[in-house]
Amino acid sequence: MSELIKLRWLPSADSGLPRRDRRGCEYEAYVPDPLSGRGISLSGATAADVADAERAVERLNRETRSLVDSEAAARLLLRAEAVASSRIEGLEVGARRLFKAQVAAGLGEDASDVTATEVLNNIDAMRWAVDGLADVDQITVDDLLEIHMRLLTGTRLEQHAGKLREQQNWIGGNSYNPCSAAFVPPPWERVRDLLEDLCEFCNGDELIHVILRRRGLSPVVVPPVSLVLATWAQDYMRGLSATRYRSDASSQEAVDGLDYWVGLFAAALTRSVTDAETYEQRVSEVQAAWRDALGKVRANSAIDILLNVLPGAPVVTVRSAAALIGRSEQAVNEAIPRLVDAGVLTQTTVGRRNRAFEALDLINAFADLERRLASPHGDTLHSPPQRRVPQRRR
Repeated sequence: MSELIKLRWLPSADSGLPRRDRRGCEYEAYVPDPLSGRGISLSGATAADVADAERAVERLNRETRSLVDSEAAARLLLRAEAVASSRIEGLEVGARRLFKAQVAAGLGEDASDVTATEVLNNIDAMRWAVDGLADVDQITVDDLLEIHMRLLTGTRLEQHAGKLREQQNWIGGNSYNPCSAAFVPPPWERVRDLLEDLCEFCNGDELIHVILRRRGLSPVVVPPVSLVLATWAQDYMRGLSATRYRSDASSQEAVDGLDYWVGLFAAALTRSVTDAETYEQRVSEVQAAWRDALGKVRANSAIDILLNVLPGAPVVTVRSAAALIGRSEQAVNEAIPRLVDAGVLTQTTVGRRNRAFEALDLINAFADLERRLASPHGDTLHSPPQRRVPQRRR
């Protein structure tokens, strides 16, 4: 069963902190039950919500045309999911700023936007996890550490990248000791065993991004479920707290807590699919309007291919666009003026005065998706966003 381990905090005498912050204290660290081999019992309503969520994800991958036909657009939704995960951790960065930072990184420029770099790392880590772990026989702790390394490389926490922690951490209270913490995770000595248990659990048939891909439910599109959970912040925190029961795994408290959390996650997943489908439709409309504005476009030309890949890369340079479509820079240079004249692209600058081009219609569509997902009911006109989001464009 879950444990509350009583521990003693011993401050360092040479910490240089005020006396009130150098005091010792007793605190309790929470160690959860193992997940693998645990019997999971869901209420009928929650089981139905899970089934609805699975069908919704499968439908999104089966029926949405522009996302399934364009791997690029699916990547953009994965980017939205990574942005949302970062927001839950307190990292705020707008879509346009993120796209520009990504292009600047591709040009080999030093990262000056630290926040954008951390979010880009989140994107890289999530992409590697979803793609790299989909077909492996077993997910291991080393795989989790690889994700962690990708997440922290190049950030202010790089010294911890790819390593298990070797000290106690906590949430809430102050930065000096866990005496007044709201929650204290397991002691560091227990972390590896708990991660091995998590891996064993993930190698089964349970439900989240990598598992969705491993089960074949989301072979192309990963719905941005974290954007919904970030909006339902109070319910999200309540759900996490409900899983920290202080009794046996078979107790009513434990069963009810897990049932609540699974039901909340399933509802968020279904909602994220609905918003992803709306976004997919908007991307299709944008691409159709582009083609109307351009008139006749030769099939498989540089322009034709660029129109298909721009949803995944709304900000490009000539070099990055050439790499995306597998054509020469000369071919891209010849295509871009026509795209600019038609209003598909607008010239901008990234990094240190590098010429780039942005598809503002797609950036605005992405911002609209963020706004919609920030609304508890998916309608910002009648249900205002619950967190910081891009301003509504005029």
